[in-house]
Amino acid sequence: MSDLDLTFNAIDVETANSDRASICQIGIIHVIDGNIVDEWQTLVNPEDWFDPLNIRIHGIGEDTVKNSPTMPDIRAELRRRLRGQILVSHTSFDRVAFERAMYKYDLEQLQVRWLDSAQIVRRTWDQYFKSGYGLKNVAYDLGIEFRHHNALEDARTAAEVTMLACKEKGKGVDDWIVELRKPSYRRRTFSAVERKEAVKIEPNEEGHLYGETLVFTGSLSIPRANASEIASNAGCKVVGAVSRKCTLLVVGLPNRQLSSSYTKSTKHRKAEELIEDGNSIQIISETDFFDLVKIG
Repeated sequence: MSDLDLTFNAIDVETANSDRASICQIGIIHVIDGNIVDEWQTLVNPEDWFDPLNIRIHGIGEDTVKNSPTMPDIRAELRRRLRGQILVSHTSFDRVAFERAMYKYDLEQLQVRWLDSAQIVRRTWDQYFKSGYGLKNVAYDLGIEFRHHNALEDARTAAEVTMLACKEKGKGVDDWIVELRKPSYRRRTFSAVERKEAVKIEPNEEGHLYGETLVFTGSLSIPRANASEIASNAGCKVVGAVSRKCTLLVVGLPNRQLSSSYTKSTKHRKAEELIEDGNSIQIISETDFFDLVKIG
């Protein structure tokens, strides 16, 4: 096991609202040869509005970040710490957040090799293949204590989960990079009947988002049936109503309209109620959804 490549960085972010570009906190853990050797965290002024739900989850609001650096202010530090290295995040949401934030400010994207620790978990322990691979759940099962929804704590936990999985499978992070770069699924085609009954399309078990249960709300930029087909190809189970089984809510509004003046739909409000009850649901914009599905 000592020969395993266990040198990498792990990262996590918190956001101000449902737009993944609204990063308000970043945590980075540096691991060398299986040992955590350094950590770095910062608050970020997203120059965006704060959703009350997000504030209740992570405790960060406009007053907290009003004197904090913006993304352009910390871009050089991120480059210094991360450029050319393996960067672990649990699921692809943090990757999407950085890509969207860099695009927002017309900054160079992070020049890193991304590695999804949730995908590693799914391929290491069979019980997580279909569901249950959220960071909180996996950490609990592995006996890792941490304070969820704090960027540095989440990054540290993702790093620890990754190292345990590497040792379990006898694979280093470079091995996982190669393994997960293999085409994860073959795109399916759907019949006219399946398209008409969009929410009944069976999810692609080889998709990189297999295990996610997704609900759309609001007006999308493409027909709902087409969006459901895209989601199903990526592995999502598309359903019509928000429940405790839901893990993703896609809000069908352009990001420029997703603001404090946006009137939330019944599905959106229901998802927020479930989140506050402790359910793990990600609320994302349609733009973020398209970025998320194309990663695989």
